[in-house]
Amino acid sequence: MQGVLTGFAVIAVVIGIGYVLGRRGHLGDDGRTVLTRLAFNVATPALLFTTLAGADLSVVFSQRLLVTAAATVCAAALFVTVGLVRGWGAGKITVGALCSSYVNAGNLGIPIAVYVLGDASLVAPVLLFQQIVVTPLALTVLDLSRPGEPRPLWQRLTTPLRNPIAVGSLSGVVVAATGWTVPSPALEPLTLIGNMSVPAVLLAFGISLRGSGMPARGDNRGAIVLSAALKTTAQPLIAWSLGVGVFHLHGAALLDVVVVSALPAAQNLYTYASQYRVAEQLARESILLSTAVSVPALIAVAALLG
Repeated sequence: MQGVLTGFAVIAVVIGIGYVLGRRGHLGDDGRTVLTRLAFNVATPALLFTTLAGADLSVVFSQRLLVTAAATVCAAALFVTVGLVRGWGAGKITVGALCSSYVNAGNLGIPIAVYVLGDASLVAPVLLFQQIVVTPLALTVLDLSRPGEPRPLWQRLTTPLRNPIAVGSLSGVVVAATGWTVPSPALEPLTLIGNMSVPAVLLAFGISLRGSGMPARGDNRGAIVLSAALKTTAQPLIAWSLGVGVFHLHGAALLDVVVVSALPAAQNLYTYASQYRVAEQLARESILLSTAVSVPALIAVAALLG
């Protein structure tokens, strides 16, 4: 329980600082935009490269990851189904599906893994899955759904290779797969730049809250409530059901997959929505709502399964 409260406290403080910066205008009118572009184009790719370059790729094939991946796909599929029925656009459906299933495994998942699960490496599988599979796929959809003239087939097929997030992730995987050790003079600057990613994302998110009312109001209320409910309730229930009924997990292994699935939507999803200028309100308010609701959800999971 201490890990849950610690993780949320750290995030809340940094977002609060961003909100104050936005209210007082210390970073000017373009402060949020600059932070978002910095995170998307520079800091986050560097962070993903340095993280994945030293990762053990064998965790990709772990049983726990299969549960997490299946729960992610199910939660996203539920939002996509509703979105298609309601006639929402591809961009809104993509962002909403991410908010329904993409967990905050980095800046919140790591401290919770340390204090609740006892091992920070337990979030590595979901980090790999999200950055290697989910992120490139989602950003490719957002790229291809942008308005404008249809692009040639070769440009569509190579979309992931021109996205900085995907390039950072895939480059790190290649380094890890080959076993090559990045020289320290090259790795340390990338590590330093990558350390800006999480603060930049959280500060930009805090600035975006300036002038915002309570979440889940206005035209996107249904999509916001749906995505937050799927993220904080449906996804961990699906993970528990699969863990018990299909993979026969119990004890610490079951607690691991359910806690990870109960994490709220990641703040960097707002960065993606802002970068592509699509469903920004949905991303911002869904992240905020799922983060607030996940506090009692995570405490309940830790108490029941811990």
